Amino acid sequence: MKVFITGASGFIGGNLVRRLVEKGYRVKALVRPGSKISTALVNEVEIVEGDILDFDTVLRGVSECGWVFHCAAAYKFWARDPRDIYKTNVNGTDNVLVAAHLAGVERIVYTSTVGTIGLPKVGLGNETTPLPPHQVVGNYKRSKYLAEKIVLKKATAGIPVVVVNPTAPVGAWDVKPTPTGKVILDFLKQKMPAYVHTGLNFVDVSDVAEGHILAAIKGTIGERYILGNQNMSLLELFENLQELSGRKRPRLHIPNWIAMGVGQVDDLLENKILRREPKIPLEGIKMAQICTYVSSQKAVDQLGFPQSPVNEALNQAIQWFRDKGYY
Repeated sequence: MKVFITGASGFIGGNLVRRLVEKGYRVKALVRPGSKISTALVNEVEIVEGDILDFDTVLRGVSECGWVFHCAAAYKFWARDPRDIYKTNVNGTDNVLVAAHLAGVERIVYTSTVGTIGLPKVGLGNETTPLPPHQVVGNYKRSKYLAEKIVLKKATAGIPVVVVNPTAPVGAWDVKPTPTGKVILDFLKQKMPAYVHTGLNFVDVSDVAEGHILAAIKGTIGERYILGNQNMSLLELFENLQELSGRKRPRLHIPNWIAMGVGQVDDLLENKILRREPKIPLEGIKMAQICTYVSSQKAVDQLGFPQSPVNEALNQAIQWFRDKGYY
């Protein structure tokens, strides 16, 4: 089968391309001009240059494809013009779904985010946990929330789309790197003098790639599936990275209210005055005020979603960053 993928130059998308090619699928990838697919298998992929905001290009890309994986997104906590984040994540998603439906594809898998999952005061968030307004923090999270609402509405209208909600993927081929990868890289560079009390759900990026394919095969149209694995505090992450890399973890704990104050000062100076990306993204600090602990049991039970050890994925990330000269 020929499949179409957007966001093939990204972390999840690049790993998905590798998995698809290894499984024998013929892959057609939409790549923005100047971007490259972060995989050694690039020569086995049919490249379509363009942008998800160009409907005609997307329609040409999805033609003759049985499945569509929409992984492209503006995954960042700052933009000179925040409207660009909404254009990519909301309008771009609408373009891909409409084009895929017109082309008559069998299945669409939309890559959402764990950020659209509600987090209860007690217990773990899951696909049925309501997302209260105060947890929709920042332009990235808000744009993905709006995009997911469009996707689910189109699913009820007959478009064959399944939603996957990855947590914080770690592993090899994090080229940019992603915000999570940057935390790992900053730790390896010993640029983490302190830590705050927060936590995330971490998952092997290879499992996330496999989860996309499983969602296409087994997923129910209009359903959401959290693709995650291990809930871990930031301190636990640093302790694991210390054991794996030999680098010392930060010892200084900073209360969240101090981190927020530092972030606000940095945002005022860098963003408001100098008009450049803050060194300490305020949106990221706001999101860290609550631990993003969730359950992936639905994906495990219904899709057979794998649960590879997260520490092995962290070790792969460390080795890949080192081998590629990131530190």
